[in-house]
Amino acid sequence: MKKESVGLVETQHFHLPGELHLESGKKLQDITIAYETYGKLNKEKNNAILICHALSGDAHVAGWHEGDAKPGWWDIIIGPNRCLDTKKYFIISSNVLGGCKGSTGPASINPKTGKPYGLDFPIITIKDMVKAQKKLVENLDIKQLLAVIGGSMGGMQVLEWCNSYPEMVRKAIPIATAAHSSPQQIAFNEVGRRAIISDPQWKNGSYSPGENPKDGLGLARMIAHITYLSYESMYEKFGRRLQDKEKYSFDFDLDFEVESYLHYQGESFVKRFDANSYLYITKAIDYFDLTSNGSLIEGLKNIKSKMLVISVDSDWLYPPSQSKEILEALSANEVDVSYSEIKSPYGHDAFLLEAGQLNYIIGNFLSDNLVQDVMAYSVPSIEENATLEEAAKLMMDCRVTHIPVVSNENTLIGIVTAWDISKAVALKIESLDQIMTRKVVVSRLDETIEQAAEKMKKHNISSLPVIDNKQKIKGLITTDHISTLITKY
Repeated sequence: MKKESVGLVETQHFHLPGELHLESGKKLQDITIAYETYGKLNKEKNNAILICHALSGDAHVAGWHEGDAKPGWWDIIIGPNRCLDTKKYFIISSNVLGGCKGSTGPASINPKTGKPYGLDFPIITIKDMVKAQKKLVENLDIKQLLAVIGGSMGGMQVLEWCNSYPEMVRKAIPIATAAHSSPQQIAFNEVGRRAIISDPQWKNGSYSPGENPKDGLGLARMIAHITYLSYESMYEKFGRRLQDKEKYSFDFDLDFEVESYLHYQGESFVKRFDANSYLYITKAIDYFDLTSNGSLIEGLKNIKSKMLVISVDSDWLYPPSQSKEILEALSANEVDVSYSEIKSPYGHDAFLLEAGQLNYIIGNFLSDNLVQDVMAYSVPSIEENATLEEAAKLMMDCRVTHIPVVSNENTLIGIVTAWDISKAVALKIESLDQIMTRKVVVSRLDETIEQAAEKMKKHNISSLPVIDNKQKIKGLITTDHISTLITKY
């Protein structure tokens, strides 16, 4: 186990209270969401990052389970000193609704029948998956996520998060994904589903637990896996080399290395994934479409998060053109968005493999924090004609030591501290005007957190009111807000 790893981890389970109303109009109850967390949630609860997985992924994104031969599927970027540094960030990853790795899905027990749901499980969408994730995040007492990150189907969840819950996501990184499934993508998914449904062992979705329709599911995985690779990577990895032989067999046995590889992928996938989950999740991908009235600009108009869109130059399943379509729509809506293209021969799978580029690109984006990204927006303030009693009560009620003093128009006039109140009591001063500080050290929305931290250090203070260009107070930033997001200040 490498020292950069988060170490041994365990999967946890969250049971959603009540019913979840699905996009189809149906309801689902007794829902369990499997999840894992890494790092610590800071005092201000502003360092949480949600990771969203792709079609065949799960909650185990980093670290090691006891006895496992491999770490989590994105361990290359999560852990101490990696771009998703668990010394700074609180990382959350959950298995999607409809999955088969601990979250409620078609293989789960239907409380009404006592048997696996099978095809009685309702059709779910990406929006439903995100809705369930939101319940999990709220249960962790997190009101706003620092970032949501994911590739492929995970990238679709990222976009859905920003679109459905714009106030809950500060930053977002959709990778190798699309804002709507293309006819080609739907076609590949349908061929995979037909492979499963055509397997006699599928039994109309009512196969017994542990008896996957392995031929159909294995074939579906083989088909899908071809789309994850590129022409270049397949040629480099396999060429036309034969598998354990020197000449053609002139029969329908496996001759080529690439054939053997695909069979291995299919066989290993059957051991860890449920066939019905594959049907439901691929259908959710097919239904995904964030356009509105045929316009992606219209469809993404609610997004407020700072965005980084990443594509892979050799990806032909979710090509760069689809990422650029997202970029253009966000730009048209004046969203703060940037774009990066990973250079790789690995095709779609590059978002799981290119550790160097991912750590560099994501790390730079996350570290580029402005005051407005981390400040508290809900700030108790008081008007200058208020009494000392009112100021003291407000401090006690809100459990703060600094209160901005504002005009009727919310323009910053000064600041009063708990120390000022104590001094006023000792000296029998009755007017707030006599004790407040009018020359206030402030921060601006577009300052970096490093600049704000330097001001605090220079003036030996622990918080700064944040104002806009009209001197109106917009928030408050404290040392607690930024202490886990920068390593030195």
